[in-house]
Amino acid sequence: MINFNEKKGFICDMDGVIYHGNQILPGVKEFIQWMQEEKKEYLFLTNSSGYTRKELQQKLARMGLDVSEEHFYTSALATAEFLKKQAPGCSAYVIGEAGLYNALYEAGITMSDYDPDYVVIGEAKSYSLDTLTKATNLVVNGAKLIGANSDVTTPIENGIAPACQALVAPVEMATGKKAYYCGKPNPLMVRTGLKLLGCHSAEAVFVGDRMDTDIVAGTECGVDTVLVLSGVSTRETLKTYAYQPTVVLDGVGDIVKEANK
Repeated sequence: MINFNEKKGFICDMDGVIYHGNQILPGVKEFIQWMQEEKKEYLFLTNSSGYTRKELQQKLARMGLDVSEEHFYTSALATAEFLKKQAPGCSAYVIGEAGLYNALYEAGITMSDYDPDYVVIGEAKSYSLDTLTKATNLVVNGAKLIGANSDVTTPIENGIAPACQALVAPVEMATGKKAYYCGKPNPLMVRTGLKLLGCHSAEAVFVGDRMDTDIVAGTECGVDTVLVLSGVSTRETLKTYAYQPTVVLDGVGDIVKEANK
């Protein structure tokens, strides 16, 4: 068991941990209140690339949660930071939503569909055969393929929806080129989260609902991990992985209960 009172920082996934779609999950208000009262450093580290920090802040506000913008870090921001370091001032053909476009723009990356350096794909309502064909041919002609995150599905109120890697897969298959994914479980994203919190890995906890992104990301960065059963992974799927979380709980509300024992 983890001594949550001794931990300085908490990195939490959002989808399946804090909410499903637009529905807040049980125990979330108590968990956030506890972190704020105990003056814990905390960051919501989400693989969703579609939203800006402001939009995420407003989404939680609509659910009655008061969380300021600096507590969010997305795969869109991780992708923009990666490209900024790899190729400052580069160009990219982008399939995505406002969160991804804004992050790339603020990082000084030029949007272009003519001989770009990169093709960048995130979750996108604008995804179509036309955009897919354009992306495929740009990669064939030399553009490097980037995926905002490697999630195959994402939980929604009435089931699951295809996520980023599922949208990138057709381009990979058509071109024979593999994408580089910037979001979880890429350790770069978790290490950035720790840096933003000002925490050493031993001082932090990673809370997530997915074994294949959240728990493996925390494990590979040496962070204690909490798998909550309010999202994708279950006790049955847990058995199929060679690595295991430090703790398994029903939801984030149980963190408060454990801390108050």
